[in-house]
Amino acid sequence: MKAYVFPGQGAQFPGMGKDLYENSAEAKELFDKANDILGFDITNIMFEGTVDDLKQTKVTQPAIFLHSVLLAKTLKDFTPDMVAGHSLGEFSALVANGTLTFEVGLKLVSQRALAMQKACEIEPSTMAAIVGLDDAIVEEVCASIEDIVVPANYNCPGQLVISGSIAGIDKACEILTEKGARRALKLVVGGAFHSPLMEPAREELAAAIKATTFSTPTCPVYQNVNAAPTSDPEVIKENLIAQLTAPVRWTKTMQNMIADGATSWTEIGPGKVLQGLMMKVDRKMETTGVSSYEA
Repeated sequence: MKAYVFPGQGAQFPGMGKDLYENSAEAKELFDKANDILGFDITNIMFEGTVDDLKQTKVTQPAIFLHSVLLAKTLKDFTPDMVAGHSLGEFSALVANGTLTFEVGLKLVSQRALAMQKACEIEPSTMAAIVGLDDAIVEEVCASIEDIVVPANYNCPGQLVISGSIAGIDKACEILTEKGARRALKLVVGGAFHSPLMEPAREELAAAIKATTFSTPTCPVYQNVNAAPTSDPEVIKENLIAQLTAPVRWTKTMQNMIADGATSWTEIGPGKVLQGLMMKVDRKMETTGVSSYEA
């Protein structure tokens, strides 16, 4: 069974998608349509912008979505048996399996990005990657801190990203280093994604999602909030809303896809992060990536 997965925020790079625009008539048409939908020239930023230009949340999320979805559309034999996406990547996955149209998916991603940016501006916050400790130890330390600090991304065994207030993250990193973490590295992000501090964004996105028609997908999507497969549009909606303030259970997602019969694992979109995480879970899995038109 073929599993296709889609990356999230952080995978962007200058020049992303330019080869698609230049070589695929369908991709060019959809890129031009994206400029109209978003109300600004995202293609110019993607193709010619700097690293800092691409870091803007309102740009980053649509850019990664566009790169991932248009790569999938150019594949000659794209017949997924199961899909999943890391955080933002879940929207790409939902276009890939037919739950959302390209246009609807892009509009929701744009609304999500703007809502998250506004939530980040309400209270300064951040995230940190913790490497080399059991999840239980990280969870225990997060729970012991008075400020908001929660597990945000269960990426693979021994790698957990935490999210919360700046003071809380600083304290957690200090304690976790004392407890033997190989790394406790604060990330360069706009705010505390997948934490209670995203509640204003969750409420705003919930209204948009509830007003949107979701179709029955062609194959199950394994969703972030519970790592479980579903093809029920209403369940998909509820899980997508909950995702903004809940942790990304990526380790369990990978394990469940393998248990359910995945025999190949293809990452579609910028970077190779998800391929690397799979290697931490099952080195025997046939793992590939599609990150350019040539690939």
